[in-house]
Amino acid sequence: MPIAIYMLGLAVFAQGTSEFMLSGLVPGIVRDLQVSVPAVGALTSAFAVGMIVGAPLTAVLSLRWPRRRALLVFLTIFMIVHVAGAVTTSFGVLLAARVAGALANAGFLAVGLAAATAMAGPGAKGRAASVLLGGITLACVAGVPAGAVLGQVWGWRSAFWAVAVVSVPAVVAVAVAVPSIPPGTAIPPGTAMSPDAAPPPEAAVPVARRELRALRRPRLLVTLLLGALVNGATFCTFTYLAPLVTEVGGYGPGWVPVLLALFGLGSFAGVSIGGRMADRRPMRLLVPGGLALTAGWIVFAVAAGNPAAVLVLVFVQGALSFAVGSTLITRALYAAADAPSLGGAFATAAFNVGATAGPLLGGVAIGAGLGYRSPLWVSALLVALALAVAGAALAARSTGTTGRPASPTRRAAR
Repeated sequence: MPIAIYMLGLAVFAQGTSEFMLSGLVPGIVRDLQVSVPAVGALTSAFAVGMIVGAPLTAVLSLRWPRRRALLVFLTIFMIVHVAGAVTTSFGVLLAARVAGALANAGFLAVGLAAATAMAGPGAKGRAASVLLGGITLACVAGVPAGAVLGQVWGWRSAFWAVAVVSVPAVVAVAVAVPSIPPGTAIPPGTAMSPDAAPPPEAAVPVARRELRALRRPRLLVTLLLGALVNGATFCTFTYLAPLVTEVGGYGPGWVPVLLALFGLGSFAGVSIGGRMADRRPMRLLVPGGLALTAGWIVFAVAAGNPAAVLVLVFVQGALSFAVGSTLITRALYAAADAPSLGGAFATAAFNVGATAGPLLGGVAIGAGLGYRSPLWVSALLVALALAVAGAALAARSTGTTGRPASPTRRAAR
């Protein structure tokens, strides 16, 4: 795996830390900027919406640029807005910085997935994607707890400064190590690219139209839907893990960072396993993994009052969630082979649709008086729905549009 892919993973680590670190900084921002807790919560919502909208939008806008230039622009903007967030005394400026940071993050991840899979080669998309997604899981393990500690010791602004500082070596590494790959290009590992290898400006519109047509394929749309559902289940529970383990699981507040880190360790293990299996044996992971994930959420909901069971299930469900979720993202990249620039953007958007919808559904369940176990049941329902959608899609694909089993020739064509 080229070293440049790991440098992209470092940048994604900084961005993942930024996306999730506000959970530990809310009290400090409330006191310093004299705003309400719900107002600070809007910072997280704004970031998520910016990721959903920004992924396809920034990918289309950057079609005129070589991928290295696009990555550098997005990463530099991301770094600058975190400096702005660290020094501002205005909540409005901080909100704008979060939106701008989300747009830059979305653009970087979308282009980064395309660049990483191009550098890894046609048969290693899963391994390349797992490196970038591993940056997100490591952010949950180390970045978010570290941001919370910085916020407690030196104030919430120090966490924003830390994200900006971590982004600096990533900018340098991208400039040095990432080849300047024209959009829509797949290259074998180690192939040298010209630094000036940019497509002509007039080529951007035809490329966008061609890739958007490719993204309308039913197989890809179903895969993106499955990814959103599984990721929604993941973040539905992860968002409310702290009150779940303290109010139901019997753990004290001091255990919350430990259990969050344990979930992150499981997630990293899952991404690593998914990266190894997604390229050649995806169904061996997706089918049993999806069933085990559904069963795990149900068992977690039933056994949430048992501290020992909680300790095991936090790790197991983190691993299963990200093993299945990262494999679905990889399969989306394969299904979008004719849309190498926008395929990563739509995978990023689907991932964040789930990250936005899951917590909202969990919050609705808690707000309805169903208790802190209810997000676990919602997570189980979301994965069960994903399995039902997958089953229906496979049945439709096997029978074709006429209601009769498809011939071997037609199956091969699909």
